[in-house]
Amino acid sequence: MLSTSSKRRTAKQPRAARASTKGDTRAAFLFLSPWIIGFLVFTLWPVGYSAYLSLTDYDVLNNPNFVGLDNYRQMLSDPKVSLALGNTIFYTVFSVPIHIIAALALALLLNRAGRAAGFFRTAFYLPNMTPPVAVGVMVLLLLNGQNGLVNSVLGWFGIQGPDWTTDPNWVKPGLILMSLLTLGGSIIIFLAALRAVPEELEESAKLDGANAWQRTLRIKLPMISGTIFFLTIVNTIAAFQSFTEAYTAFFGSGSSTYGNDAALFYGIYLFQQAFTFLHMGYASALAWLLFVVVLLVTLIQVRLSRRFVYYESAQP
Repeated sequence: MLSTSSKRRTAKQPRAARASTKGDTRAAFLFLSPWIIGFLVFTLWPVGYSAYLSLTDYDVLNNPNFVGLDNYRQMLSDPKVSLALGNTIFYTVFSVPIHIIAALALALLLNRAGRAAGFFRTAFYLPNMTPPVAVGVMVLLLLNGQNGLVNSVLGWFGIQGPDWTTDPNWVKPGLILMSLLTLGGSIIIFLAALRAVPEELEESAKLDGANAWQRTLRIKLPMISGTIFFLTIVNTIAAFQSFTEAYTAFFGSGSSTYGNDAALFYGIYLFQQAFTFLHMGYASALAWLLFVVVLLVTLIQVRLSRRFVYYESAQP
């Protein structure tokens, strides 16, 4: 049987464990408190307040005037909303697959580059350091229909380049082309995923007679499907929020050209309503519509991922 002193020590141990757990919890909340305060003040509160403003007529100068769902009804009859949303969807549908395919192709090449991969990895990532405003200026310099670099290069091969910045049919393709400058981040992520593919799988496929294309299609792509899914989600959300490059190239000077309507992305129209016309209530409603659209698209992608994304089972 246990002595009296042993019983006392046994009874004290759970108390000490509980006290230690409480101390650890307090310490954890103390370290997390800067993030929690920042989230509450700079994220949760603005999001909640914007939901309220979307139900008001607010011009910053006067107090908000509650108007209910009038802002949302106005969106249904505003032709600029459908135009801007259509431009954004077009840009997203084409730019995201091109971005993913190009980044994956370059990552596959880098994965075979050996020691030179470090240099090329840095070279591909450097354009990501370019400020978006500078990229917007580059749109006008490189895609100028008269003397832009892109059309000059096409002219070497006897191809008449289009008017990228003035022809409404070529404004969005030009912006999609310029978006390829920021492939670097995706390339690095893809390269890391490719190098994490077990070498034993490729060796087994080689022994079975699979060529490089078959190994890529049947082994590498399924093994990095989670990375492909992640980058698809991230780039889709970024494409729906496109603003700076198009605004700098086509709206920064306040000019009105044929290209403006073709480059009127949803984020630009939201910005105009909020900070040009001071329709803060209407702009908040526009922001919530964008949130709902992005949420629905993301949920659809998550749903489809259950069929196409492979996750390696956790090891016991």
